[in-house]
Amino acid sequence: MRLDAVGLEVMAHAFASVAEEMGLVLVHSALSPNIRERRDASAALFGADGEMIAQAAHIPVHLGALADAVAAVRTLDPQPGEFFILNDPYAGGSHLPDLTLIGAIEIDGQLGGYSVVRAHHSDVGGMTPGSMPAGARELYQEGFIIPPTRLTSDVERLLLANVRTPATRRGDLAAQRAAVERGAQGLSALARRHGWVVLREAAHELLDYAERRAKALLARLPAGPMTAVDCLEGDGVVDEELEIRVKITIVDGMFRADFTGTRDAAPGNVNCPIAVTRSAVLFVVRTLLPDDVPMNGGVSRAIAVTAPPGCLVNARPPSAVAAGNVETSQCFARSRPAAVSYPPRGRGR
Repeated sequence: MRLDAVGLEVMAHAFASVAEEMGLVLVHSALSPNIRERRDASAALFGADGEMIAQAAHIPVHLGALADAVAAVRTLDPQPGEFFILNDPYAGGSHLPDLTLIGAIEIDGQLGGYSVVRAHHSDVGGMTPGSMPAGARELYQEGFIIPPTRLTSDVERLLLANVRTPATRRGDLAAQRAAVERGAQGLSALARRHGWVVLREAAHELLDYAERRAKALLARLPAGPMTAVDCLEGDGVVDEELEIRVKITIVDGMFRADFTGTRDAAPGNVNCPIAVTRSAVLFVVRTLLPDDVPMNGGVSRAIAVTAPPGCLVNARPPSAVAAGNVETSQCFARSRPAAVSYPPRGRGR
């Protein structure tokens, strides 16, 4: 199957509408103001191969890291209909208050994809209420760590025994589960309408299309290398400047960000797991693309991020990370390559 421009537009909006509906179910069902009013939550659909098909217009640092979470769950041999939970920053999470629920979607008796929701919970244990202690030196001090795990009543009971507001956490988890289920229902409805084979091929075409558009537009930027240096002013434990270095090169439409030279992980909680670093770079690239480029795993194919293991932006356990995706990741978006003029919008192939 080969979709024309109209077909690409229709299917892109069809998938995205499912993700948007997931988000609406979550924010309208959650109990906490953190999710219900502040909307610190994100939703996306993934294919069975682990690539993002569509996302809602939610939190960039969440969405860019969800692929790592799905990849971690896929190592557990998920079966259709199963639910998984995680918050481990070193297994696809961002920081511990962000709980991710992943549902393996059943289509025609097979694994058809994944429905994914991430939401910031107001407490997941740790040394201080809110689970983002400024003086933390280890991940263990920040909260209850959940590696990719099948979600059962026993796992939920264990989690709720380690938080300060279990009733609210239970309600927010139920809202996340409802949102994940709505995503599965939405994808199933699209499969019934279009046929599963047609739908799966349409998803692949959208990914390929986004990759082509992203690489073609990135190729218009200066090839580089372009370098930048920025510093964090301390981390809550030390007052010294924490240097971040990056070198950007663009070759054949590939946006490569190399953080070699960035200082080692900080003693405090401003460290980033590599998933958060990739999310921030992905967000920068997204700002360089026209709005009509669909945001899915195809755009991620145009990005390569490297960072020395154990540095500030590729931390290793048990480095604390609570502020990594709310402070450190912001450094990556303070500058961007020279502006580029694009042709009039349209879904040219």
